[in-house]
Amino acid sequence: MQILAPLIRTIGLVLLTFASFYTMAENYATPQAAIWTAKDFRFHTGETFPELKIGYTTVGNPTGIPVLILHGTTGTGTGMLNAGFAGELFGPGQALDATKYFIILPDSIGMGRSSKPSDGLRTTFPRYNYDDMVQAQYRLVTEGLGISHLRLVLGNSMGGMQVWLWGIAHPAFMDALVPMASTPAQMSGRNWLMRRLIIDSIRNDPAWMQGNYTTQPPSLQFASTFFSIGTSGGNLALQNAAPTREMADTLLNQKLNAKFSGDANDYLYQWDASRDYDPSADLEKISAEVLVINSADDERNPPELGLMEAAFKRIRHARLLLIPASTQTAGHGTTGQAKWWSSDLASFLNTVPSP
Repeated sequence: MQILAPLIRTIGLVLLTFASFYTMAENYATPQAAIWTAKDFRFHTGETFPELKIGYTTVGNPTGIPVLILHGTTGTGTGMLNAGFAGELFGPGQALDATKYFIILPDSIGMGRSSKPSDGLRTTFPRYNYDDMVQAQYRLVTEGLGISHLRLVLGNSMGGMQVWLWGIAHPAFMDALVPMASTPAQMSGRNWLMRRLIIDSIRNDPAWMQGNYTTQPPSLQFASTFFSIGTSGGNLALQNAAPTREMADTLLNQKLNAKFSGDANDYLYQWDASRDYDPSADLEKISAEVLVINSADDERNPPELGLMEAAFKRIRHARLLLIPASTQTAGHGTTGQAKWWSSDLASFLNTVPSP
């Protein structure tokens, strides 16, 4: 019984997790979680992993139309199984109806159940980038799941940037691309400045101990909260939530005192992975139909920079949905709420030819 007890507890936790998913979004089939191992995975640095774990979750029947959905930084595939995202998309008659589509939600390298520094290697883990993440996703889809073509690749924030890279690296592999909360341009301006601040805040914390800490450095939660407030939330929504200094203090204290379970090395790697992101030189390679979904109040990708207009001149089949700012939107977080764009996605897919 002593041997069986941990196993029973583990099975119970797994069942409880899926039960919570199903309760949270009971309008679609129960998600299935798994881990696939990529053998001899070669990073862009030249380093090779004999076995790279890639966690992933699927919704729907494997015989359905395959769709790949990519999460944002510090997130996971299962993290997108919430009422505001999956609950607006995967149900009967919705844009990505799980009775019709086979939905694949991988955990990017360094996150979720995929291989990451906190598994044991800490700062000796290969310094991966977004190209490595896309390669791992491609191998999961092709080798792990045996899929030769995708109907759609959709991603949000970091996932949106990876969608651009998918369209360049594998232009004939999908019919449609939907990058959200992103632009096909190198890291710069506020977006990179704030990323550097969160990275340097942790590295300069004496408690980080060059990555060999025994307890999480206190800077981790503070820097993460600072970054979140500075680059997400939306001006109108934040002002509406905290119209006085006292209310702003209360909101900030809630965020600083909230339960936080991140790992400092994992976070450093995740934010640093965007350092060399720059698909701008190869936009002409994109041949899939593209629907860009951004928000007018996105702090990381402000539309007034004109980056999308410049990119559209070089992409053959692209259109833009720019969600207007309001007290109900959330800045960079707006696109995580599928209610703003689910009908547009459905209309877009109806116009995209199948091979």
